Amino acid sequence: MSNTYNIAVIPGDGTGPEVVAEGIKALEAVSRKCGVHFRFKEFGLGGDQYLNHGILLPGEIMEELGTMDAVFLGAIGHPDVRPGILETEILLKLRFNLDLYINLRPVVLFPGVETPLKNKGPEDIDFAVIRENTEGLYVGSGGFLKKGMPDEVAVQESINTRKGVERCIRYAFEYCRKRDKGSHLTLCAKTNVLVFESDLWYRVFKEVHKDYPDISTDYQNVDALCMWMIKNPEQFDVIVTSNLFGDIITDIGAVIQGGLGIAAGANLNPEGTAMFEPIGGSAPKYEGLNKINPMAAISAAQMMLEYLGEKEAATLLLAAIKRVLKDDLKSLEAGKMGYGTKEVGDLVAGYVAGL
Repeated sequence: MSNTYNIAVIPGDGTGPEVVAEGIKALEAVSRKCGVHFRFKEFGLGGDQYLNHGILLPGEIMEELGTMDAVFLGAIGHPDVRPGILETEILLKLRFNLDLYINLRPVVLFPGVETPLKNKGPEDIDFAVIRENTEGLYVGSGGFLKKGMPDEVAVQESINTRKGVERCIRYAFEYCRKRDKGSHLTLCAKTNVLVFESDLWYRVFKEVHKDYPDISTDYQNVDALCMWMIKNPEQFDVIVTSNLFGDIITDIGAVIQGGLGIAAGANLNPEGTAMFEPIGGSAPKYEGLNKINPMAAISAAQMMLEYLGEKEAATLLLAAIKRVLKDDLKSLEAGKMGYGTKEVGDLVAGYVAGL
């Protein structure tokens, strides 16, 4: 009996709908090949809905999203909406209310893709970053005193709970064991300056490690880790870190794996639902031009298949992704691929059908 999954689709803003369409095209191709089926339901969240109707993320939609097997997100971000509104009231609200406490970002350089790192290849860049996704500075705790005055004070506090830190670290150990490549987990923090926050992370990391004696570990300050990601990325297998540091180092990861045209990520609640997305943002200047690279969205769809436990389908789509990257695309940059957005999606779907 074939498996059927309910997938919430949030195309979002800018080029989000274009890349999501190609991700769905890839999933439908996999469906025909492997017998796994999807029921897609679209939700029109984003800048246009906010500007036209004043709607951000209603409670009834949030409740429905929590019943889905997964959420497929295109991009949230509109040039006519003040920065912070959509990000806080849609993206962060989704993470917090669905308790998507793990952000998983694979950093993999595929054959045929160029990296800006000298003398580095696919054998050197193959690791994952696990970022705590619901605490830290992103909680929004703090405020202003005397805002707009010469002696204004702005306070933003980083909130880290033992529960939040431990469940993230424990997931990282489990993921490292399941990944079974280097069996090495690196903790990224800043113990020499951020004494209280980093001390909690470091102590919990050491305590949880006792339950995973088969995994080797090390610790790096975030500034040093940023340097080593560029100088010697081959030393990393899995990195676990806090919300802010994870946000920063995963952008470095995206660049060294070839750019935002291929970078995909997952926001997970291992006990609940999950949301998958390309990392590149809404890219409004390319909207409607059929120029944006959809490979990151297609890669996010491939991560979704892995999360749903559809190994055959995930393996098949990954093989098609690799083939397009190696044999067809001239570049990952928008407008320089040698193909349009839809045509890249057609290539992937065609390879899926032929594999």
